[in-house]
This record gives sequence, C-alpha cells and structure tokens, in this order.
Amino acid sequence: MKINWGHKILIVYGLFVIGILTLAYKSSQQKFDLVQEDYYGAELKYQSVIEATKRANDSGGELTITQANGKLYIQLPALFDKEQMDAEAHLYCVADAKNDRVKKVKINNGRFEMELLSTNKGNYTLKLSLENKGLAYYFEQKVKI
Repeated sequence: MKINWGHKILIVYGLFVIGILTLAYKSSQQKFDLVQEDYYGAELKYQSVIEATKRANDSGGELTITQANGKLYIQLPALFDKEQMDAEAHLYCVADAKNDRVKKVKINNGRFEMELLSTNKGNYTLKLSLENKGLAYYFEQKVKI
C-alpha cells in the first residue's frame, strides 16, 4: 500500500503534537524552590546582612571548614578565638529546599561542629550569622558534602 503526501503530512503533524504535549507534561512536573519564601521582606532587611558581611570580611580571615566522621567542623577567624557566643548556622542546599538545615549553635573558642547524618550529599552553602560584643557578623561559604 502506498502512502500519499497528505497522509505523510498528517503523520508528521501528529508526531509534532504528541511531542509538544509530552514536553508540556514533563515541564509541568518540574519542582522549583524559592531561595526564601518571604524574599521581599528579606530584601528589605538585606542592608544589615551587607554590613555584617563587610564586618566579617574585615575581621581578618575566613571560615575553615573540615569534614570527618559525619560532622562538619567550623573554625572562625582568630578574632573570635577566645569568645563564647550564640550563632545561627544555615546549611542551604542549592538543589532542594527539603535538604536545608538550620541550627542554633554555641561557639566556644571560635569553633563549633554540626552533625551531617541526615544530610544528603551535594553542594551546600553555609550561612553563619553571629553577634559578638553587640556587632553582627555574617559568613557565607560553599561546602561540598
């Protein structure tokens, strides 16, 4: 049986429609996480983060992060060596908001640790907010777990 040109056009058109519908279905199944749920409110407060980051950069060093035995060990710059303070550590997962970890930590002698037992492997950003002698500091560093 011979297929004429009209049937060929109809087959190509049908395959095109099926392809477009498949792409539309797959794109509707994608999940997009916002960096923050209340990004507008966070943007209004961002000037304080900029000032805390500048203060942290002027403190004379960066965070030193090491991993061992399912824990993340964080060492602050030398300015904080003899200090005890409270801080908030946010382990931000770029790929999936369900993997984010936020923890209140006690910093003793410029160091603290975080457990990683329930954390999936991947690229993370450690966001550390702390206050020392009435001044806010903000450190941010990428971590591969």
